[in-house]
Amino acid sequence: MSDTLLAALALVLVVEGLLPLLAPQLWRESFRRLVELSDGQLRFIGLISILIGLAGYWLLSHA
Repeated sequence: MSDTLLAALALVLVVEGLLPLLAPQLWRESFRRLVELSDGQLRFIGLISILIGLAGYWLLSHA
């Protein structure tokens, strides 16, 4: 596995851990709301997240 990919995965864990560390109640409420979404809504959120990530990657690699 590429060192860059491992670094990216490590940064994802850092970012994912910030909200529960700094605002656990807000994180818990946000997670509760996510659980209540339908499958279609969750898929749409996943798609948007992927597109934003790809756009960010493209911008960084072409800067």
